[in-house]
Parts: sequence; C-alpha cells; structure tokens
Amino acid sequence: MTARIVSIGTAVPPTRIAQEVARDIFAAQDGLDRLARRRIHAVFDASAIATRHSVLTEFASPPVIDPAEPAVFADAEGRLLSPTTGPRNERYISAAPELTAAAARSALADGGVDPSAVTHVVTVSCTGLFAPGPDYRLVRDLGLNPTVERCHLGFIGCAAALPALRVASALAATRPDAVVLVVCTELCTLHLRPSNDPQQIVASSVFADGAAAAIVTADRSVGNPGGLDLDRFGTALTEEGETDMVWTIGDNGFEMILSAEVPRIIGREIQGAVGRFLGDDAPPEVWAVHPGGRSVLDRVEAGLNLPPDALAASRAVLRDFGNMSSATILFILASLLRDDDVLDGARIAGLAFGPGLTVESALMTRRRPEVATADDVDLALAASA
Repeated sequence: MTARIVSIGTAVPPTRIAQEVARDIFAAQDGLDRLARRRIHAVFDASAIATRHSVLTEFASPPVIDPAEPAVFADAEGRLLSPTTGPRNERYISAAPELTAAAARSALADGGVDPSAVTHVVTVSCTGLFAPGPDYRLVRDLGLNPTVERCHLGFIGCAAALPALRVASALAATRPDAVVLVVCTELCTLHLRPSNDPQQIVASSVFADGAAAAIVTADRSVGNPGGLDLDRFGTALTEEGETDMVWTIGDNGFEMILSAEVPRIIGREIQGAVGRFLGDDAPPEVWAVHPGGRSVLDRVEAGLNLPPDALAASRAVLRDFGNMSSATILFILASLLRDDDVLDGARIAGLAFGPGLTVESALMTRRRPEVATADDVDLALAASA
C-alpha cells in the first residue's frame, strides 16, 4: 500500500522578529564600511521576508538578555556578539528538544493519532549536535514506547525533509503496521554572527528557526482519513555548485556559504532535473518548492515556465517565517493540506535544494476525506433498520 502523510504539525519559538528590525540590528554592528551597510540594506529589503522567528530572546522586543545563557548574541546596547561554537551548541541542546516535541504533539493531535501508535521516529537537523540526540529525547518527551525504532538524518541541509519522508515511506512499505513520526527541527539563528562578507549577509537575511513534524503510515485505519499519498521520490546532483552551497563547522558557529550563483544554477538545472523526475507524467497541479530565498523561487518559476501564482504557498511561508532549512518544506505542505483549493486527487510536486547542489523531489497526491451526503445517511439508516 502507498504510504501517506496523515498530518503535519508546526512550531516556532515565541521571539518574532520583523525583517526591518533584523536588518537594522545587523547593519548596526561595529566595523562595517558604507558599502557593507548599503549591501545589508539592499539584501534584507529584497528578501521578500516580513518576519522570522528565533530562539534568541536577545532580539525580542523588548530584548531579554540572560547572562546565564552559555552563548549571548547581543550586549546591553544591542550590538551583535559572536560566541564560539560550543556555547552555541549548548543553546541548541537546551532549546531544540522542546520545539521538536511541540511540533510532534501538534502533528499527532491534528492527525488523531495516539502517541502509543508510533513505531518509528525519524528526526532531522543540521544546526546542532548532541547524543543521545533529538530522536532519543523525542521518545522520552512524548512518552513513546521505549522500543520505538529511531534514526536521525543530520547535516543534509535544506533538502533533508524529503529524504526523511522517503525513509518513512520505505519503513511503512516494509511494515504494514508502521506509524512513522518525522520531525525536522532547525535553529539556524544560533549561527548568526557579525560579518561584512556578502555570502554571510545573504545567509543572515533569510535563515530562521522552526520545527515541523509529519505522521506517515500505509495503514489506512490509523488516524484521520485523507492526507497526502507519497507516490515517489527522486534525487539529482547538478552539474555544478559543489562549492556554492556549503555548510561547515567553524570556531564561531556553523558557517553557511550561499553564493550568488545558487539561484542561477538552480534556474539552469531545474527543468532537466524535474523533467527526468516526472518522466512522461503530465505536469502536477500544485507545487511545493523550498524557498531558499526569493531569487530561488523566481528562478524555479521561470525555469519551469510556471504561472505567477504557482508558488504562492512557498512565497507565503518565506514571507511569514523565512528559510527554516529542512523544516520549511513541511510548513508549505501543511498550508496546502489546509487549502480548500487543493482538490482531491491533485498531484503535488515537492522540490527542495541542498548542499552540493542537490535537488530532492517528491510526487504526492492530495486525498480528501469522503464527506457523507444525505443519501449516504439515508442508506445507512435503512441498513440498520
């Protein structure tokens, strides 16, 4: 049987930052010349992002600076600081499990799935490391059966949610009773640091924090009816881009290289990658494209000759939440599950881009629960009489 996403839950930290506030904080750092400040204003203002969320309460309004925190990112005057990697990771260890559990609880509740039904946990993150890790903590925090089978996908970057769904689909195919809880949690702002480097400015203008969880099963009796059938997956490496999107561990946080070539490479390669994935199938009715940034969506739209509203769900998530790395595509799919305009049987193509450059693809079908009509009710009453 085909595995399906029963439900998707999302969670974000309470600190919500307007993009113009983030811009002004970054532009106020010491040591910037006039050109760097102009570049910061131009990049942040062109991002098509209105708000982002962060676990960093230093940037709340009003700011909350706790000197007991292992890593502090702003001083009393609001100037950006650059803590070392170890303390940053300590904040990840303290903040990530709670956000992970919140997204998972939301998915379970929305899907009508009891935690005791979960047989597998697949967690995803590229913004922090610890062991026993997020998969272990999730079992403890949700009170799942201690025999739940677990795996963690780390350091795959923005594309990782689709490989995680592929793993969940494969698990469901091998065990008819499998109920797989997939959770992506990314605290990207923990790696913010002062910089006048153009690539770091771009990264600082788009990345944000969030978590999203999906319940995947092939058992049609589990949870609420409907959802998204997971029809098939694909992976492609582009001909170039190995050095244009890179994620490494530095002394002052994880360092993201995001060159200006990334949107151009995606624009050149996307038609071929999608064409190979879809084969002879007709184009899908709905698109869920990871918004690495506004220019990435623009290039995908142009490269695939899509109508102007085809990526509306992706642009809305980018506007309201920014780029939350792997969690972002699940936020988009969650919005499509709530969208009444996505009809039963509509095919949805999911696309996400990771370091390399890697293009991950998924083809899904929207399944809406059957709605009982008056005739159905009459027949049921007659049968029970």
